[in-house]
Amino acid sequence: MDDPAAPPIHPNDVDRRRILRLLKNRRRYRYVTPTVLPGPEGYIVRSPCCSRTVDSAGGVIDVAWLRFRSGHNVWHLYRRDHITDAWVIQSAQPSLIEAVAELNDDPARVYWT
Repeated sequence: MDDPAAPPIHPNDVDRRRILRLLKNRRRYRYVTPTVLPGPEGYIVRSPCCSRTVDSAGGVIDVAWLRFRSGHNVWHLYRRDHITDAWVIQSAQPSLIEAVAELNDDPARVYWT
């Protein structure tokens, strides 16, 4: 049984660094350096906006939120809707590696815009 007083397992620095390492395999915007920050129940991926479609000045924007749902033992992957300034769930993955793989592939260009 989970201890309600125990700290959450995510975010943690080991997985944050793992995500950074895995992001080197992304297909889009390989020339920018994303950052991974602790977020609610997971990690927020941010990156400079080189396309300038979201930030005309090329500033840093939210790309994705990787959220671990401990009650379901699943990773939810969200994209940032920059028009409404809200997170939108894209998928649920059984592992962090699979969630980052989807983020890296991004064939519909919903993350790396």
